[in-house]
Amino acid sequence: MKPDRRPSGKKWRWAMAMLLAVSPLVNAAGEYAPSTNDQARAMVDRLAASGLDRRELTAALDQASRQQKIIDAISKPAERHLRWDQYRNIFIKPERVAGGVKFIRDHRDAMVRAEQEYGVPREIIAAIIGVETWYGGNTGSYRVIDALTTLAFDYPPRSDFFSRELASFLTLTSEQGLDPLELKGSYAGAMGLPQFMPSSYQAYAVDFNHDGIKDLWKEPVDAIGSVANYFAEHGWRPGRPLTVAAHLDVSEKPGNIDFNQARAPYMRVADLQKQGVVADIAIPEDEEVIPLALDHADGHNDYLFGLHNFYVITRYNHSHLYAMAVTTLAEQIQAALQRES
Repeated sequence: MKPDRRPSGKKWRWAMAMLLAVSPLVNAAGEYAPSTNDQARAMVDRLAASGLDRRELTAALDQASRQQKIIDAISKPAERHLRWDQYRNIFIKPERVAGGVKFIRDHRDAMVRAEQEYGVPREIIAAIIGVETWYGGNTGSYRVIDALTTLAFDYPPRSDFFSRELASFLTLTSEQGLDPLELKGSYAGAMGLPQFMPSSYQAYAVDFNHDGIKDLWKEPVDAIGSVANYFAEHGWRPGRPLTVAAHLDVSEKPGNIDFNQARAPYMRVADLQKQGVVADIAIPEDEEVIPLALDHADGHNDYLFGLHNFYVITRYNHSHLYAMAVTTLAEQIQAALQRES
């Protein structure tokens, strides 16, 4: 059995006891200290009522710090202003494709098991982890507790969502004996190789290496199984394609088609064909798809029909650009694997 490299519940509670003992010396009145912040106090009351330790919750929130750069980052996400060709150039690079091939080869047994148990192809799993963290090379530099408290208590547009994620994070760390003050992630509080939000960590993380711990920070095998489980739980259809190439049979892009929506397939192929958007291969006319128009600097668009599995990828990140980057990276990883075999 591999040694447990993370703090056990006993170790974390011992460390927290020491922190509580010296708390007057360590920023006991931070921005989100429950003694001075009504929102933090309400959260402690709610979680304590569910059975979590009030003193541990208070000690953790006492040490949380507001980060203006987190609010700045989430207020102006870059992808809102990017064309497809710009977004593609960020994520689709030879080095990332090569990294995906290596990641699959390094974890071949886990990839095979994930495909067998969940039906999700290895190249899709690798592409998700490659886009999210460059195969674990960059899992984030923000303390998760700082990110989630800042957004829960000081970002009104999404305070409800991040309050739920903060509650999930504090519950998760308590249940797994993790130190909430040490864990790092993205500016939005996403964690580990696959960048799961805390609620997704609770719902979909799996102990795929069977060592008794669901570790998405340091165990690629757990990350592989967890990504596959996430997609399976969101309706992945094994063996089905993600997109079908299409083209225009009219001179201009139709103005009354709602392109690029990250939601369940919503337009029949027959209706799109009537408006001049035609699939390059024969597919059932009554099938519902997501019409995609991917823009480039010279003004032209690549047209595709997103199918059900493409929609499933948007459940991971609600962006058609993200789903297209994952799809493209997966295709290139698969092609590279085939060339090497």
